[in-house]
Amino acid sequence: MSGNSFLPRKLHSLLGVIPLGLFFIEHALTNYSAFEGGKEGFQDSVSGLHDLPLIFFLELFMIWLPILFHGIYGLYLAFTSNLNVGRFNYGRNWAFALQRITGVFTFIFVIWHIWQTRVQVALGNTTNEEIGQHMHDIVTQPGFFILYFVAVLAATFHFANGVWAFLVSWGITIGPRAQKVSSRICMGIFVIVAVLFILSLFAFRSDEFASASAAIDSLSPAMLG
Repeated sequence: MSGNSFLPRKLHSLLGVIPLGLFFIEHALTNYSAFEGGKEGFQDSVSGLHDLPLIFFLELFMIWLPILFHGIYGLYLAFTSNLNVGRFNYGRNWAFALQRITGVFTFIFVIWHIWQTRVQVALGNTTNEEIGQHMHDIVTQPGFFILYFVAVLAATFHFANGVWAFLVSWGITIGPRAQKVSSRICMGIFVIVAVLFILSLFAFRSDEFASASAAIDSLSPAMLG
């Protein structure tokens, strides 16, 4: 594959920003609505997305297929690339290594996250209207909360650093100065998007997203007291 890897690498880079990068930002904003607007605001955001026309085909061609190609080819790159940590610029070397490591971790987490959410909706174990309560049940478990917290940081770094690499590989930022400026911008993107996701995780942990039965159970001891 290495002899004919130019096109797959370019496609892998492009899909990481368009459409997956745009979807990643949209996902961060949708989840952030749980923090900004509470349970009702989050449900409105989710309903608005699922009410889009041809939503199945939009997700298939704009999310699922790009994720499969980007993730699988990314695994190939991760396990065939020479990390070369310490050989070139210190910061860029570690960013390159972390890009591969966070890519593998994020792809595995995305598969697991889809299983916990979208697949459970498809199986009838929850609904799109109850996904906020479902997330509450997940992230109120300490182990899962830590996993989500780490995954958010890994995925956001992979996205932000991937934008920097995209700008370089597509000849948009040419020269050390332009690449230094874009590095700072991408770091700002990392901080902003990571904060959006982290705030949403804490919002999902709040009692507002607890199911009705769980809320009653939590109130019962206080009422009895």
